[in-house]
Amino acid sequence: MIRSGNLFADIPRPMENEQVVDLYAAPGIRIERIVSTGQATPPLQWLKQDWTEWVALLAGAAAIQLEGEPGPRTLEPGDWLLIPARKRHRVESTDLNGATIWLAVHVGV
Repeated sequence: MIRSGNLFADIPRPMENEQVVDLYAAPGIRIERIVSTGQATPPLQWLKQDWTEWVALLAGAAAIQLEGEPGPRTLEPGDWLLIPARKRHRVESTDLNGATIWLAVHVGV
């Protein structure tokens, strides 16, 4: 089956939780569009996944803290980041004035 779409279509208005839309999934891989509207990881909480995540920022802005680094990485449109499996990380901030749109590829899921 051939599918297509637009990553910038149907962007939700500000909401309480991020919107995660699965674009493609197959054994060992999942591709998502994530829309954040000011969400961040709760204070003192870390995210840790059993799979590798490659994420690209398409619109908006974000800051991600990786455990062991001195400060958060600031991401702007066009920036991408590879987060190895089991690497603790947290989203420090996303754009408060508009949608932050991510393209996430999960490998080894």
